[in-house]
Amino acid sequence: MQVMVRDNNVDQALRALKKKLQREGVFREMKLRQHYEKPSVKKAREKAEAVRRARKLARKKLQREGLL
Repeated sequence: MQVMVRDNNVDQALRALKKKLQREGVFREMKLRQHYEKPSVKKAREKAEAVRRARKLARKKLQREGLL
């Protein structure tokens, strides 16, 4: 990952870097890896995330069709 610093504006480059890291999911990954997660807990979390994504997608689809 690379961020260009223009006109010695480090603050702007740092903001851009943080945004890129956030988009890639690096912060979330670091948080998850701070402690060991049992396989059963990981499976339940991933299943809940999938359900949440599916519901969000369905809600957006209904909204586009004008039913909501």
